[in-house]
Amino acid sequence: MSKVAVVFWSGTGNTEAMANAVGEGAGQAGAEVSVLPVSMVSADEAAGYDALALGCPAMGAEVLEESEFEPFFTALEGKLSGKPVVLFGSYGWGDGQWMRDWEDRAKAAGAVLKAQPLMVNETPDDDALADCRTLGAAVVS
Repeated sequence: MSKVAVVFWSGTGNTEAMANAVGEGAGQAGAEVSVLPVSMVSADEAAGYDALALGCPAMGAEVLEESEFEPFFTALEGKLSGKPVVLFGSYGWGDGQWMRDWEDRAKAAGAVLKAQPLMVNETPDDDALADCRTLGAAVVS
């Protein structure tokens, strides 16, 4: 059984709701899942999982959250080579530049992206949560 960490940062609860649904999908696909706020896990601990689902909303000028998530991801980048990864997050403005930049960084670090990154505008509805569960299953396959 593969071990999947769903690591997220959420300011309003939107990305947290997505993280929980991603975790459900990974669990339904047969993985042992840990859903963890980024403040509760180090990059070294995250790298010890078989696969990672990483969630962060767009912040400021479409960047990753700067005080907790960005330092975590920067520390994790050197540990992503060959690791199955999916990316997700919510946004309220912009066109998804933060996610494109994040995807490029993950690819450059050697992560094996198992699905297209998932972006949800504002609060995830039932369809978006279903997409999150599908994303969670994808990281297990």
